[in-house]
Amino acid sequence: MFVLGTAGHVDHGKSRLVEALTGIDPDRLTEEKERGMTIDLGFAWLKLPSGREVSIVDVPGHERFIKNMLAGVGGIDLALLVIAADEGVMPQTREHLAILDLLRLEKGIVVITKKDLVDQELLELVTMEVKEVIAGTALAPAPIIGVSAVTGEGLPELVATIDRLLDATQPKRDVGRPRLPIDRVFTIAGFGTVVTGTLVDGNLMVGQEVEILPSRFKARLRGLQTHKRKVETASPGSRVAANLSGLSTAQLERGDVLTTPDWLRPTKVVDVKIELLPRVTHPLRHNAEITFHSNALEAIGKVRLLEKEKLEPGDRSWAQIALSRPVAVVKGDLFVIRSSKDTLGGGEIVDAYPRRHRRFQASTIQGLAAREKGGPNDILLATLEAQEPLAMGELLTRSSLSQSEVEQAIESLLFESKLVMLGDKGSHALLFSSTGWRRLTDKVTRAVGRYHQQFPLRSGMPKEELKSKLTIPPGSFPAAVQQLVRDGALAEAGKLVYLPSHRIELKKGQQAAVDAFLRPLTQNPYSPPSETTMDQELLELLIEQRKVVKVAENVIFAASAYDEMVERVIAHVKSHGKITVAEVRDLFQTSRKYALALMEHLDEQKITRRVGDERVLR
Repeated sequence: MFVLGTAGHVDHGKSRLVEALTGIDPDRLTEEKERGMTIDLGFAWLKLPSGREVSIVDVPGHERFIKNMLAGVGGIDLALLVIAADEGVMPQTREHLAILDLLRLEKGIVVITKKDLVDQELLELVTMEVKEVIAGTALAPAPIIGVSAVTGEGLPELVATIDRLLDATQPKRDVGRPRLPIDRVFTIAGFGTVVTGTLVDGNLMVGQEVEILPSRFKARLRGLQTHKRKVETASPGSRVAANLSGLSTAQLERGDVLTTPDWLRPTKVVDVKIELLPRVTHPLRHNAEITFHSNALEAIGKVRLLEKEKLEPGDRSWAQIALSRPVAVVKGDLFVIRSSKDTLGGGEIVDAYPRRHRRFQASTIQGLAAREKGGPNDILLATLEAQEPLAMGELLTRSSLSQSEVEQAIESLLFESKLVMLGDKGSHALLFSSTGWRRLTDKVTRAVGRYHQQFPLRSGMPKEELKSKLTIPPGSFPAAVQQLVRDGALAEAGKLVYLPSHRIELKKGQQAAVDAFLRPLTQNPYSPPSETTMDQELLELLIEQRKVVKVAENVIFAASAYDEMVERVIAHVKSHGKITVAEVRDLFQTSRKYALALMEHLDEQKITRRVGDERVLR
């Protein structure tokens, strides 16, 4: 399905042409009919000789309604630039042509209307003027056809030319992420809320749940229509009317986007390649306030130039536009900027979720250029390097590539060792560029190295402590540790991680303190000294190395003695069915203090279980 759009100066016969072609009057408002002037968007459709049906968006030509024109022209595939033969090129002709050029619309037809009002000589003069005006624009190769909506002259040639140009027009892409930029909201009695727009990037189906952005309202599609015919599925490129359940018209407005839930996030900042029109009389300065138009939305914005202090007419620059409110856009969307009175320029969104950039940074400019011009591999790497790590689902949104393009690029980049993936392939897999992974590896090794310096007698850093120092999703942390271990950057032991080079080495004084501490434990294995001045770090090391076992706050046994005691307690219970604290005391010729501490410890370790004053095995 394709969409045609009119463009041109006020009163040059755009709506009359549409009605002559389709039999449908696109001027639907009472005020439009009274004033004989299009004020808002009008819609119609046409069946071509090939059998294909095309939608037509008729836009207003008056300078006061340029924002309405911009709301409708964003989704068209072919433009009909309408110029009246009795007036020729006028101010809004030039402005509309500049807008079409900014939106990179390469297919179009210049339609010279009101042919019946002029003679052949004037028609030829107007045609020459048109050729001069479109020279150097995207519409330079466009056919020029004279028509009369009154007599019908030229209309068959126009229809045939439309058909021929659409034969060579690529259909709208389908990346499985449908977006319907809303250009009209209204109510139909008995049906409720209806929105219309040109569908891009995916299919919509009756019955499915949808989300309205930026408000995040949820609704369900009660029905879909294209050209007033009910359809079960609407495809990209269609003009669609969607009947929504669960929402009122007061909750919706032009510029909202209808899409499937939970993938598209509103943004207030976009990175762009911006071009200032040559016809603009003043440069665009850094931090200039503008009106931002993309698809059907309009928002106030501030332009932060990243390469220049000011942008001269006809020049281009990378920029970051900060918007006054959240908008739903994606990488690759085209935009136009205006002042209060005139169209200034426009370009393409390269990143819809950027960080704030420092100005005049070569690395920033290089990354933006890679995302603008590169293939899928370049786009993925540049997107990751700008803000990583990213989950697969987020990478799809940011790169604006299809699922298959992303998957193929990932396979290629993994093979070339330019990418690191944590977790199984899927929307939650976490991705790093090789550069980003090296940065993470350096951060981890520095953190663990500092821990070793601070606690040289500990075997390693608790994993939970390391996790708290990293800015990756907690669910991806185990996979990150495993990858770091595979890379040889870390080693792990249970709940600890450590550098492979880490060794615990006791100083002479520390070794002497350890020997002095262990000696009385072996001399009195069942009644060890309860008071100790042992350094806490050294004690923790002995416990970790299992040279001693701490069973209570002031009760520490040598590991060999502890193991013997546990073995004998278990044997006694197996033989007698139970054991008391007194029997433990007598079994080891020790005091009740040590016997009780041992048995309470065995209860905690779930080796024994207390029943009254006795213990049994669990």
